[in-house]
Amino acid sequence: MGQRREPKLDNGRISRGSDRRTMSSLVTYCVLVMAASLAGGELLSLFRLTHTTMQVLVSGVAGLMLGIALFHMIPHAAVEAVSLDAVMLGTMCGLLTTFILIRVFNFHQHGVAETTEIVEGPHATHKHDDARHRQRAEQPPGAEHTVGAKLNVRRRMSWVGIGVGLTIHALFDGAALAASIRADAHNAPGSEALGFATFLAVFFHKPLDSMSITSLMAAAETSATRRKINVAYSLATPVGAALFWMGSEWFGAGIVGCALAFSAGVFLCISLSDLLPELQFHSHDRFKLSAALLVGVGVAWAIGYFEPPHAHARKSVPASALPQLLPRTKIQH
Repeated sequence: MGQRREPKLDNGRISRGSDRRTMSSLVTYCVLVMAASLAGGELLSLFRLTHTTMQVLVSGVAGLMLGIALFHMIPHAAVEAVSLDAVMLGTMCGLLTTFILIRVFNFHQHGVAETTEIVEGPHATHKHDDARHRQRAEQPPGAEHTVGAKLNVRRRMSWVGIGVGLTIHALFDGAALAASIRADAHNAPGSEALGFATFLAVFFHKPLDSMSITSLMAAAETSATRRKINVAYSLATPVGAALFWMGSEWFGAGIVGCALAFSAGVFLCISLSDLLPELQFHSHDRFKLSAALLVGVGVAWAIGYFEPPHAHARKSVPASALPQLLPRTKIQH
């Protein structure tokens, strides 16, 4: 009497009623992430964002992702995974995978492209125009068309590579979102703190990614093409979430811990790749960027207060299973 009834687990699967709730949460989050991605692609055409404003936004979102990876994803992965070694291995795999993707596709850059004519001061545009006029005057007759064609090809190759890299990253985001919601249903019934935290990180980071693609496409593609690419990119996160959801049904609950650890590595790599360059290239805005970072980390920390006290507690292991889990060591007498 008076005891709370936990949803029944069947080989890692939760009850049908709880499964419907988690599915509903996942669909809602995916729709909101799609809206954020579409809005980010149109943001540059509606507002003029300065370099400082962009860097403050990036610092805040990076702090949020950093806090969610350390305060939520890794602890929940430790609950789901077989051992802490498996969690660290999964985290390292996620970090290195993201690092290699950035190295190959060079996709993680949130500066605004020069072609968008978004500048810091009122005279910056005139300086760029004067430089273009000098370059044209120095070129021989007929060279302008050839240089322009090569530049368009280079820009197209640039945004295509960035688009491929960001699409893979968005698939990982969808898997992280689905895994977080699954972990909430498995370990803390009635709580959606981890799923909500992951959603916030993806939701606020997605417009920056869309902005990176559309700003590079501004000079090489038409507005209609940019909108089509932006719509296609916004579908990547829901696709990743759906693929993981079906995979978790097939493999059971064990895949959730691996996915959370891998996603923590992804979040760590993305957040640190945003934060570390600030130490060298943005010292003039150190106080604004540091404040934004602390706000993001603080929001991630505060979300933990909405979790049940036992959300990060490991499941009890029967005494008969302890000999198989403990490492075998030889004792010399």
